[in-house]
Amino acid sequence: MMTIGELLAYFDGGGTFGDDPEIVSSMRAYIQENRRLLFEMNNVWHEDENEIAGIFKRITAKPVGNGLRIVPPFYTDFGKNITIGDNVFINAGCKFQDQGGIVIGDGTFIGHNTVLATLDHDIDPEKRHLLYPAPIRIGRKVWIGAGAVITKGVTVGDNSVIAAGAVVTRDVPAGVIAAGVPAKIIREI
Repeated sequence: MMTIGELLAYFDGGGTFGDDPEIVSSMRAYIQENRRLLFEMNNVWHEDENEIAGIFKRITAKPVGNGLRIVPPFYTDFGKNITIGDNVFINAGCKFQDQGGIVIGDGTFIGHNTVLATLDHDIDPEKRHLLYPAPIRIGRKVWIGAGAVITKGVTVGDNSVIAAGAVVTRDVPAGVIAAGVPAKIIREI
């Protein structure tokens, strides 16, 4: 089995996966570990928000920013390729597909049922099992409205707002509001 460092280096290098049995079996092992932690986060009552942040730290296997607040349920399929800044708020029902990497800057708010998806399948039906990772980078003090979807390879600039229900398939610069399907800039802040 690959170490988490080896697997993350492969994903972060943009390597396609789906054919290599060692990569697939290693990823599945980490996903199983992640499921146990998500069960603990989502199905046990936690009196203190710090308990949830502590479980999230175990999910990512690295430090998380101070003041992290997550309202369960929260879902991530892999869990080990998420980096969180200080004072981040993640509301209920969010789903992070993080093999490609997710970075969330300080002071960002993420609304209910937001999806951050860092993988795509191949379009060719004969190669559909292949997965292509690319990171999502969310800047500082970004507000992502409920039900938004942000796809692989997208960067959202500092202080921007992603409207509820938007589907973001391209980079969003700093200091704007983006809305719609696909999301377009509707005005500056």
